Amino acid sequence: MWMPMTDVNVTDPKAESTSATIGVGDRVDWELAAATGRRIARPGPRVTDYTMNQARAELADAAVRAEGPVREVTGLADGMRVPTARILDRGEWIDAAAQSMRSMLGTSEPTADEQPSGKGFDLSGLFGTVSGKVGGVQAGGLLAFLSGAILGQYDPFTPDPETGDEGVLMLVTPNIIAVERALKVVPSDFRLWVCLHEVTHRVQFSANPWLRQYMIDNVTTLTSESGESSAEMVARLTSALRSDKPREKGIIGAMQLLQTPEQYDAFSRLMMLGTLLEGHADHVMDAVGPAQVPTVASIRSAFDDRRTGPRNPVQRIIRALIGMDAKMAQYIRGKAFVDEVVATVGMEPFNAIWTNESTMPLPNEIDEPAKWIKRVL
Repeated sequence: MWMPMTDVNVTDPKAESTSATIGVGDRVDWELAAATGRRIARPGPRVTDYTMNQARAELADAAVRAEGPVREVTGLADGMRVPTARILDRGEWIDAAAQSMRSMLGTSEPTADEQPSGKGFDLSGLFGTVSGKVGGVQAGGLLAFLSGAILGQYDPFTPDPETGDEGVLMLVTPNIIAVERALKVVPSDFRLWVCLHEVTHRVQFSANPWLRQYMIDNVTTLTSESGESSAEMVARLTSALRSDKPREKGIIGAMQLLQTPEQYDAFSRLMMLGTLLEGHADHVMDAVGPAQVPTVASIRSAFDDRRTGPRNPVQRIIRALIGMDAKMAQYIRGKAFVDEVVATVGMEPFNAIWTNESTMPLPNEIDEPAKWIKRVL
């Protein structure tokens, strides 16, 4: 699973140039967010220390073994170093995700004009602190929820703690154990299967480093102040609601209404990128799986049933609010796009998609791959 938080480092010198321009991260106390998330996150499945250590070792090995087949099928990242993965529990993932989100959303040091003067009683710092605490608690709740749902994640924004290189692959051991038990699949096969998907994300970003800045640029636009007054926003929403212009359904349509045209364009570009990344990873999993994972057919069937199966009302509401159902659609639409393009022209011509932002699929091309082939190839 790639996440534009998603998954985005205070210590990363290359991130400093973007931090001051993004700034929305200043509204969240990320230390409080991590502490809150760890405190309210649900515990993982009950396992012995032996089982947990065995799973962690097997996942670390599988993340390395997956790299070769993924590179061979994709034709990407050939000859590059194979980095290690971080094998985490839920609390460790929450810490890592909070750090990543802080970096992606940006934090900036106060300017000289914003520093307290020491004269009189300045309330600005107080209000900023209160706002940051509220945002921290809210972010912590989101992180706690996600910490029980994410099997693995490639974070292109946080440096590898061993090498300092940009990007790190994270695997959440208790969640993987919980799902393999629920699906009643062969643990070693399922763990390699998960790694094939996540390693594909690592290969995508390692072979195409421009993707990282592309994400940051669009997140910057998406989270920037619009400059609209309340009256202007109301007028724009009223006009949009009265318009006969077609809109997307669900959370995507809501974003289309609430955002300025510039913000929605950035949102659409991020959605198309996510659709491509997830669809490409699912395509690679299916291409590599039969030769590497003996029980891949039963795993795929059980996992797809789990993705689309019924959920309780509270889960449905939370998933809708944070866009997880829209993300599930990304897998389906993205894989269908990649499947058709690769079947039509082959993987090497398909890789033209990674050239630059102009070769990314447009919204009207995802469901009609022939349009992308005609425009780009």
